[in-house]
Amino acid sequence: MNLLNLEKDFNSIRVKGSKFMYVWMLLATFGGLAACMFLIVNGLEFDSKYSLFYLGGGILLSPVFLYLTLWSLPGFVPGRVLLKLTEGPNGSVESNNKKIPFTSIKNIRFARNPLNLINDIVIETYDGKTTKIRTYNQLDETDFAVLVDQYIYPYMNQDAKTVWDRHVNLDQLFEDAKYERKAE
Repeated sequence: MNLLNLEKDFNSIRVKGSKFMYVWMLLATFGGLAACMFLIVNGLEFDSKYSLFYLGGGILLSPVFLYLTLWSLPGFVPGRVLLKLTEGPNGSVESNNKKIPFTSIKNIRFARNPLNLINDIVIETYDGKTTKIRTYNQLDETDFAVLVDQYIYPYMNQDAKTVWDRHVNLDQLFEDAKYERKAE
């Protein structure tokens, strides 16, 4: 199932978060906070022998969900563009005033930040620079693989293509997203 939310212009593609992932993150963050508040309120009533467990669970998990919600808030801005791709042999990846040509990409991968549990697109270039593009968990790993394979891969140099081929499982992409790489 392909959930990519793309806006195509002449030769540029604006990548936005998928609506499914948007709803999923809303439920996970704000739903977790609401559940913690529910546990605290029911725990304070002391009408059950489990009230202390409710209260303890709500108090212990509230900071965790508050932390995750605060980190995820920028992703909930309506119409937020995560990154912009310029197609073609002179194409590039653009985000936050950073422009990385496809030909200078050495490695591109999807990584989860262990501190805030938000997925980042990590791009390493041949000049030794590493750029992280925050996705706010609005982009699925399968959608990322399809995006790179369809729009960036054809214009990467041969070394980067070899690295990407080691990362991507085309059989799994076909099974999950019905995506097949076009022959060059």
